[in-house]
Amino acid sequence: MTPHDAPDPHLPLLTAVRAERLRGLVAGHLHARTGVRPTVAGDTAEADGRRHPLTNLAQRCHTAPEDTWPELVEGFFARLAAGSQGGESAEELLARTCLRLVPPGAVPADMADGFTYLRGVAEGLNLALALDGPTSVRLLTDQDVARAGADALWAAGQRNLVREPLRHEEVRLDGHAVLYSVYGDSPFVSTKALVLPELVAEVTGRRMPDAGALVVVPTRHLLAFHPIVDGSVADAVNDLATYAYKAHEDGPGSLSPRVYWWHRGRLTSLTVIDHDTRTFSLRPPAELLDIMRALHGLDRAGRLASDSAATAPGIDELTTTTADSIEGLAADPSGFPDAFAHALALAHAQAATDPGAARVETWDAWVAALQLGTALFTPTAAVGVPLGEGELTVPATGPDVLGDARAWLDAFYLTLVTRERDRTTRLCQVPPDDLRGDTAPVDDYVLHWIDVLQSHWLRRPVDDVVQKLVTTMETSHPETATLAPKDFLNSVDYQPVALFHRLLTEDHDAFAVALAEALAQHGSYWGDSAAPRARVALGPLALACLAHDMEFPVDAEAPYLPKYLLNRERLEEIPGQG
Repeated sequence: MTPHDAPDPHLPLLTAVRAERLRGLVAGHLHARTGVRPTVAGDTAEADGRRHPLTNLAQRCHTAPEDTWPELVEGFFARLAAGSQGGESAEELLARTCLRLVPPGAVPADMADGFTYLRGVAEGLNLALALDGPTSVRLLTDQDVARAGADALWAAGQRNLVREPLRHEEVRLDGHAVLYSVYGDSPFVSTKALVLPELVAEVTGRRMPDAGALVVVPTRHLLAFHPIVDGSVADAVNDLATYAYKAHEDGPGSLSPRVYWWHRGRLTSLTVIDHDTRTFSLRPPAELLDIMRALHGLDRAGRLASDSAATAPGIDELTTTTADSIEGLAADPSGFPDAFAHALALAHAQAATDPGAARVETWDAWVAALQLGTALFTPTAAVGVPLGEGELTVPATGPDVLGDARAWLDAFYLTLVTRERDRTTRLCQVPPDDLRGDTAPVDDYVLHWIDVLQSHWLRRPVDDVVQKLVTTMETSHPETATLAPKDFLNSVDYQPVALFHRLLTEDHDAFAVALAEALAQHGSYWGDSAAPRARVALGPLALACLAHDMEFPVDAEAPYLPKYLLNRERLEEIPGQG
């Protein structure tokens, strides 16, 4: 880069040479307009006692041919001159004032005493009151606010903000998270980040998720957000950071290059800016990191009804993926969790064409998942499993626990479905604390639920089991649990707990009602999803198998419960038993 091409230090979208030309045009225009020779330096022009930031003008000139610059300069200052000069009545202020997000430098330091009412709403964002005029927008001063009353103006500003028009679209790039772009001619579009729950409902048709949303406000005319509902949030953070940085640089009306987390009514910046080196980094707070890891773990294992399951793989693809992952275990035992997830997805997917689990191929898939699930948590010998056209070997494992809490639950449920009682007992000897996992954290209720199942199976005192069940119910309350999405918690995670409660009391009628509710919740949660887990309600199936063996009357024709697994008619000898 030559000095001629170097960006200007104050107006970096323009080269130093082009920036000097723009300053010259501004100086000439202001001199002709005011009759006073102005001071034009850096990113500011001062004339006739008024200061004019030039950043927005430079952003417009950046994308325009230089022969149009004189026209742009004239239009810029004409709009400012036609704008409000102050002195409006209280009624006019209340009718035309709107909330507006502004960067910290929106008011020069030597004028700050006249804008003491401004509020900080997040790092890099202040909230002001602005008078919306036909050609320009003016920030209200303390004198304006005193004239109409602060409380009345803040309330009017919010009402007027909600009425501001906007347009929106979904941004879906292959392999990327879904972003929602909101834009418009109004200079108040970005300020709608302050009413993000209402905006999310308007744009997506769904309520704001409990985990909140990521949002960027790069310019006053633009914002983009991503509701935090599944594992795609990890990609969305980076996509939004790139989006915000570019839009903020390009302008016009630059506001903030930061990525924010909207959660429980607050905006928290995830972006750390090193002003000396002009570099950016992302540092989500610990609470958000835990949510992101938990959602990634749930989504990666196919446990969430999310957009990522829209193009779920078919049986042939899952069979190949499962076989490949098993074949790689001898060289890389760290692949056991993935192999188990693939095999379990295959077992569920078989229900798409074999809902009763009548075929031997379906049974083989469930056995493969069982073998891999057992190997995740207990020492096992090498064992052959039939899959597809041949037989594969699952290598021996040692005493190390390779899986996490949710994988343990899946493995435990599989032992109940396949009636592998010895494997059930071995799984129940794994300490719950060994299942916490760092890469996919879980809410405490998940570990309490595991403790309940282990205590019951190992015939601990009933009073202890009941107390642990109560603790599970209390910690799974939606106001207490913070990592699992609430709809997933209520419709999927909690249903086996409710069934176990009825099983423990040996109330046949209440169990039947709870089972019907669990299956209805499963169907409601997954809807018409093509995801493998949509086909079988694994937790309710496991508890139904246990109830069947305790001579509870269980409807073998109920949906999401493979008939021949439930009534034991598909069971065959399993290699590696005992």
